[in-house]
Amino acid sequence: DYTAKLWDVGNGQCLHTLSGHRGEISSTQFDFTGDYCVTASIDRSCKLWDVNSGQCMETLRGHSDEVLDVAFNSTGARLATASADCTARVYNVMTGACIAILIGHEGEISKTQFSPNGAKIITASSDKTCRLWNVETGECLQILEGHTDEIFSCAFNYEGDTIITGSKDNTCRIWKDNFFMPVDDEEDDED
Repeated sequence: DYTAKLWDVGNGQCLHTLSGHRGEISSTQFDFTGDYCVTASIDRSCKLWDVNSGQCMETLRGHSDEVLDVAFNSTGARLATASADCTARVYNVMTGACIAILIGHEGEISKTQFSPNGAKIITASSDKTCRLWNVETGECLQILEGHTDEIFSCAFNYEGDTIITGSKDNTCRIWKDNFFMPVDDEEDDED
């Protein structure tokens, strides 16, 4: 029905129905305060919502294909989107302005996440790579290669010095900082 719903966990009642997208909702996320949430849709847009009122605050556009994932940074000031158009975008939440377009993947991007300090973003793609980006400049800092099939998932640890990627090749890879090198598989097999 192209909507998202906000629920009261305590009593199970629907607080708001968030309507306005023209396609299926592919991803949702709250900001760290819980005052705002964002929805991503196959209609190529994202919408920023006020949780208390259920009102749409901003519609973020720019992608030429489905938006598959969304992520707030830890302060809620920035929002990243991942799309089937092979790009990710970074938006200023207060102004709705796109501040960076992350270009370089050769396949759809299914997942994105900010580093804990908000300075970097990672993106996972069907091109079998995960990329590390500078949030402010949009520069690709590193390409994490080694999977043999699509990467569907990626995440930073809480310190921001380790990345995990999960792939359709039935493996997860752990990448340690110094500039994100894969952990030696032989070491893992000995444990």
